[in-house]
Amino acid sequence: MQFSASLKQNHIFRRLYATSGKANGLLVLYARRNRTDRNRVGLTVSKKLGHAVVRNRVRRRLREIYRLNESRFRRGFDIVVVARSRAVEADFAQLTAAYLSLAKKAGILLEDAQ
Repeated sequence: MQFSASLKQNHIFRRLYATSGKANGLLVLYARRNRTDRNRVGLTVSKKLGHAVVRNRVRRRLREIYRLNESRFRRGFDIVVVARSRAVEADFAQLTAAYLSLAKKAGILLEDAQ
């Protein structure tokens, strides 16, 4: 990820959960400005979604969606994406559409991005 870093600190996750998130049937996205010129991206996949293999597959897909579309995101945000149970059965195209639509709702997608 060229313009981003992983978000790992628990206190930042909790701070983001306190904000109003954007949600659809597959994902929930929380975003908040940080004081850097980089995005920090965190993923949450609950144990309720399945065993480790299932959770890791969902995580890999979400990381790849962000990586492929990284240039379309505005910089300087902390972003947390929470996978819902329907994300396990969703195909890659559905997850991509859900992710990008939530980013647009949250105002972190660049305007000229298609």
